Amino acid sequence: MVKLPAESIMRSGLTLGVFALLGVLLLGSVQWLTKNDIAENQRKRHLLGLHAIVAPEHYNNDLLASVTGQRIESKHLAQEIEIYSARLETTEVAKVYGVTSVEGYSGAIKLLIGVNEPDQSLRGVRVTAHKETPGLGDKIETNKSDWILQFSGRSLSNPELDQWKVQKDGGLFDEFTGATITPRAIVNAVRETLKFAANRRQVNQEAINE
Repeated sequence: MVKLPAESIMRSGLTLGVFALLGVLLLGSVQWLTKNDIAENQRKRHLLGLHAIVAPEHYNNDLLASVTGQRIESKHLAQEIEIYSARLETTEVAKVYGVTSVEGYSGAIKLLIGVNEPDQSLRGVRVTAHKETPGLGDKIETNKSDWILQFSGRSLSNPELDQWKVQKDGGLFDEFTGATITPRAIVNAVRETLKFAANRRQVNQEAINE
């Protein structure tokens, strides 16, 4: 076995080290140069999701800057939610709630749920992220099915609260053929968000009237 001179080994190691350092510097430079573009693309993508609920011509405040965080106590939802307030001048048009269902078949389901002011009817519901089964649970996406569009215009009194369930559980909302868990998770999430929105509005009104 031929032994390489120590000087040759050191030279090779130094060369590898230099190339590794250059690679790290290059990667860091690319990330630094593109970080603003990445952040802007993420911002636009997020705003596009909100615009599926509240069209830009229906408000004139900075919707992304209006977001506040709050906690919700519900076994159906993750505790942390986001609340976006859409306003036209001084009039509040709607609130959009960013919630996460913990009841999906394959994991968490993230949703945007728009609630009109002041009547508390649903402006719209959209799924923003999920891991549900392709061909079954993914029918919650608008590009796969119009199932989720049925929530628009609904409220806690339309239907009555005890009907805010899938048909298999004795409620109004239909489930997918071969898949009940996913639509059940969505119905539960929407109902709980409406209840949270109604309670929050009542508390705010009581505070104003004091």
